Amino acid sequence: MLAITSMLHPRNAKRVNKIIAELENKFGLKAVQATPAPHFTFMLAGIRRIETLRQALAEVAATTSPFAAYTTGIGIFPGPKPVIYIPVLRSFDLNHLHQRVLDVTQPLCKGTDRFNSPSRWLPHLSLALHDTTPETLGPVLHFLNENTYNMRLNINNLGIMQKKGNQFHCVETIPFTGKD
Repeated sequence: MLAITSMLHPRNAKRVNKIIAELENKFGLKAVQATPAPHFTFMLAGIRRIETLRQALAEVAATTSPFAAYTTGIGIFPGPKPVIYIPVLRSFDLNHLHQRVLDVTQPLCKGTDRFNSPSRWLPHLSLALHDTTPETLGPVLHFLNENTYNMRLNINNLGIMQKKGNQFHCVETIPFTGKD
């Protein structure tokens, strides 16, 4: 399984990693660090040929100019192990890029995540997952509620992340080179 992502600018990655470190120090939540590079995901997919995927994403990147996206607030995907995240606000540019990524990757996929479809996709920056519980949710949210999570993200790349052992690592970052 691969993740097609956009890797965060180092300034934004530093801020997200600081929050994650605070959650580990205060609450022992560290499972999110299985993906050490902050990013948001366009889709998860089983891909037949990674080289073909690289070529398809390079074509998208070559015709895409960098653009801004924004975050705000805190979100929760509920369940026995709730996911805590910072939502990335959907915009015309972000939705258009997501659709283009879906269009070029669908023919290459053996299978995809059910949350890839445009009507269900919720881009986000994960802060805690897999080691959270409903009991820890209240104290963690109380702690997070002391700050705001408004960021301007510079969306300027597509990344390919692959699971190696217990971690997902970025194996490719393709910068946007399109001109307006």
